[in-house]
Amino acid sequence: MGLPGWLEVALGELQHGVHEVPGPASNPRIDTYLAGVGLRPGDETPWCAAFVHYCLQHAGYVGTGQPSARSYRTWGTPSETRLGAVGVLWRGSRGGWEGHVAFILDISDSSLYLLGGNQGDRVSVAAYPKDRLLGLRWPN
Repeated sequence: MGLPGWLEVALGELQHGVHEVPGPASNPRIDTYLAGVGLRPGDETPWCAAFVHYCLQHAGYVGTGQPSARSYRTWGTPSETRLGAVGVLWRGSRGGWEGHVAFILDISDSSLYLLGGNQGDRVSVAAYPKDRLLGLRWPN
């Protein structure tokens, strides 16, 4: 069994080295992600949800179309921990509106390893504390 299509798209973006451009300029690739969720160009805008939407869309699935990471909390169907699941995390405070969304690559006793956008101002793999997880989702 191969990788989920959206994860293949995300890995391709990782291999291309997509990252923010310092200063007033903006990376055109990130601007493309932002346009998909109705936002104007500007890679200083939080873009993790735009990246997830882009990857899903380019694999033939429908994302939320929203720029909010937490919009993925009710998207698709609940998922078990599995490669490529969409992980939604809280940021700021658990009950607040801020969040992060990315694709699960691996999980340990204490950490989630996520492939996502706007992780260190780039598409990257990063570790997050497991206790920040709000939920895992899978496309319908």
